[in-house]
Amino acid sequence: MDALAGAAWILGLLVAATLLGFWLRARSARVQTERGNERLDASDFDLDQFGPAGAVVQFSTEFCSRCPSTKRQLAALTSAHATLQFQHLDVTGRPELASKYRLLQTPTVFTIGADGILRSRLSGALTRTQLTTAVNELTGETP
Repeated sequence: MDALAGAAWILGLLVAATLLGFWLRARSARVQTERGNERLDASDFDLDQFGPAGAVVQFSTEFCSRCPSTKRQLAALTSAHATLQFQHLDVTGRPELASKYRLLQTPTVFTIGADGILRSRLSGALTRTQLTTAVNELTGETP
């Protein structure tokens, strides 16, 4: 019985560690560089057109605790670039938009080129460095 109890304990520990890993991964920030050529429609983001340098779009929900600080940081970063647009969208009442763009976590931030092509997608607990890098890559500037 001791060997069986030991094996059950090890199996339980393995399952707990796996679940913890999935939970931590879901809570961490993800940055994806997009390589597609599909043009996004500016009207989806309540814009007439994308700015000369592109646009930064943040998706949030009513109950997102990290969204207000991300919004403040992005507003500050994009205000330094007159040719770059910043749009904040609350998708709580717009489930079709969340579904269309596969928004599984908030905040989610899109950087979109002037041509309407998605350049990067960031989601989760984003750092100022990650946001700054994404904006600089969009505008072609170096820190």
